[in-house]
Formats: sequence, C-alpha cells, structure tokens
Amino acid sequence: MLRWGLIGASRIASSYMIEAMRAQEGADVLSVLSTDVARGARFADENGIADSYTDLDALLADDRVNAVYISTTNEKHHAQALAAIAAGKNVLCEKPLAMSLADACEMVKAAADKGITFATNHHLRNAGTHLAIKDLISNGRIGDVLSARVFHAVNLPEHLRGWRINDASAGGGVIPDITVHDADTIRFHLDEDPVDVVAKSGTSGMGEGVEDSVMSVWSMPSGAMVQTHESFTHGFAGTGIEFHGTRGSIFAQGVMTQEPVGTIRLVDSNGETAVSYENHNLYKRSLGVFTQAVAGTGRPSADGVDGIKSLAVALAVREAARSGRQTTVDYGGF
Repeated sequence: MLRWGLIGASRIASSYMIEAMRAQEGADVLSVLSTDVARGARFADENGIADSYTDLDALLADDRVNAVYISTTNEKHHAQALAAIAAGKNVLCEKPLAMSLADACEMVKAAADKGITFATNHHLRNAGTHLAIKDLISNGRIGDVLSARVFHAVNLPEHLRGWRINDASAGGGVIPDITVHDADTIRFHLDEDPVDVVAKSGTSGMGEGVEDSVMSVWSMPSGAMVQTHESFTHGFAGTGIEFHGTRGSIFAQGVMTQEPVGTIRLVDSNGETAVSYENHNLYKRSLGVFTQAVAGTGRPSADGVDGIKSLAVALAVREAARSGRQTTVDYGGF
C-alpha cells in the first residue's frame, strides 16, 4: 500500500497522477510540497490532500509516506530525489531526471544502494497504442527495422509555457521537454540505444533564450536510422511515429500524447490493416506497474536507467545542435 507525498504542486499531478495513485488498491496521497504557502494549501484543498508543506525535510519526516512523486522544475529534481532516497522513500521522478548526466547517475546509484524503487515518469511506454506497436515489432511483423520517424511538433498550451520557454536554468527548452520522451519511446520500441546523433535547433516564435524547435537524426547499433522533429510552435502538424522494415511499415498518428487515443496502420505485402489496441489510462497502468515493483514483482515501466539513457540522448541532441557536429551519446557507464 503506497502512501504518497507529492514534491511539487504541479498540473500533471492534479490532472493525471493523483487519480492514478488513488486508483491503486489501498493507496492514497497524504501530502504535497510547494514553495508557495498559499498555492500549496489551495492545491491540497482542491485535491483532498491532508497536509501541505513548504519544507521538504518535514514532508520526508512523515513515516507514513513511503513513496514520493517529484514534478518540480527540472533543476530541483537531483537534490529532492537524493533527499527522498536518503529518507528511504520510493521515488517516481518526472523526466528529465536531472540537468546533467552525472546528477542523474548519482540519483539512480543512490536508490540502488538504498534498495528502494526508483522510476522515471515516461508515460508513453504505458499507452495501449505503443504497447501494440512494440508487439508488432517484437513479433517480426515488419521484419528488420530499417528506419523510424517521430513527429512530435505541437503547440505548447499557454498555461504550460512559463519556464519551459524562457528559463534555461530551470531546464527549459523543447529538447529536455519533448526530445527526451521521444528518445525513451524509440528505445522502448527498438530495444537498443542510439550511438550518435546530428541535430539542428532554433527558435520559431516562442523560445526566449531556449530552443523551441529541433530536428535530429540518430544512428542505432543495428544500422537503423531515426529521424525526429520536436517543437512547441506547430499548432496543426499532428503527432505520430513510424517504423519501416524489410517486411512492412507501421504508421501511427495522434499517439504521442497523454491520452489513450490515436490510430495505427500496418502496411505490408498483404495491403493495409488497421491495428486495434487497449485504450486504458496510461498513468493508472504506470502506477500499477510501479506499485508492483515496490512490492518486489517486476520493474517499473521506465526505471532509473531508462531515465538516464533517455536524458543522455537528449543531451547529445542539444550538444550536436550547439556544435554543429555529430555527437556520440554518453550513457555514463550504464
């Protein structure tokens, strides 16, 4: 039975995570941390949470809390996760895990040394659409994968902008916000990690000191190539992912989302087939898998190492865009 403390009074917590936590048998959310007293109290009242704190140590001192969910701005994740780990709490941390690869590695190693469950909140792995796509690839329906394409250029809603478009010190920019998700999704589907990347980033109308658009190409160990496009400024592009193999292709549209929606088409020598999938709640599935992992059954859908590796790809994309050179992905020894 997980008793959660929320580190961050965030929109994703109120919109998705609290419901998913409480959907697990015997689970509840006991407390929330916010640096703003009034905001924390209001968040707690609106979400039926008993305790609101401005001091992290006070939240972690509650022995009833045995798991925390970290959804603060990116630069805070490292210190908050280490404090929670030291207090013996299981940790589910938003992506990206940290601002640097070294910090992310330290978090994951600390959790392993403490013997607690540590996971990264990469939600797309839990979508029925992506589980169906992975099954198609794993079962050889498209043969050997030759290439993949991710199109994840969206219009960032105004209420989500703020630090994401104007504060590099907080981890703003489309690369840590969206590219890191696409890295995890590609890794999930292909069961391999990009070797090197080339990229170009820029601003197309929203970024204020950070990139709001990026395109990149990744080389995979198998020889497959991956093309990605992420942006905050594309209101009508739609999202999706494609995989092209020696025996067929998968076209998935509208699937790079927090909702259980979208379409999947399989095209091969037999023609075109619509692919069905389960339309369950992504976050409820993720929290269910996390709960089982805490209980000693299996692993989280995206664990700490997944968080490290997906961050590593995003960092390589940023460096390649900055330098104009092909950049080898450094996974920090993982």
